[in-house]
Amino acid sequence: MPEMETFYYPPSFFLDPTITQRRVLEDQVELWWFSEPRRSLFCYCASVVLIMGLGLGGVGLLSTTTSLSGEWRLGVGTTLCLLALAVLLKQLLSSAVQDMNCVHSRRRIDQLKSGGRADPALILAVGLAVALCGTVLLCVATISSQTQDSREMLVSGVVLMAAGAGMALAVVGYSMLVHLKRRREQMRRRRMRLNRARRLRSQVFNISSGQMSQVRRETSTSRTSLI
Repeated sequence: MPEMETFYYPPSFFLDPTITQRRVLEDQVELWWFSEPRRSLFCYCASVVLIMGLGLGGVGLLSTTTSLSGEWRLGVGTTLCLLALAVLLKQLLSSAVQDMNCVHSRRRIDQLKSGGRADPALILAVGLAVALCGTVLLCVATISSQTQDSREMLVSGVVLMAAGAGMALAVVGYSMLVHLKRRREQMRRRRMRLNRARRLRSQVFNISSGQMSQVRRETSTSRTSLI
């Protein structure tokens, strides 16, 4: 019926203006880097603390290197400095890519941005590497015959193992929290879509029933006038 076609409205007609504005903002590539500011700030602060801790630990071991205990201090200190450099390079790479605006893929930006998928993976790898260094030091300390040097290696190995295990557990807990938050967000969006669909169906039904009642009244009026 032509009368029914005149009252058809597209689904976007019933959308909330805030939802429409949010969709427009989501299309801006520059804003994808700042879509989750709390998570980005948390991961950035964690990276800074990790860089400082690894750098200070590595420099401290390298500065106390002597001829009697130079091998393990030099090796562990160099490893810690290289790990700190890797975390720093990742942050610099994210900043450079963001400033150059050379990436326009949502998936790539979600990986490279601060708080993305690359940060937990990198911190987990660094934590495992630190724990491995601590394990090696503990093994060497148990085999070594030098009392003073083996005691220092034992303490350093315990500290490194605890730090590495703490970083790994922190990353696992963080990933679980992010996964639960994402699941809640998906459920909330699914409920919002269902509610919008119900409202849309009810509005279309009300418009259709009103139009049908109007057509019936006009038909009855025309019949009455003919009689």
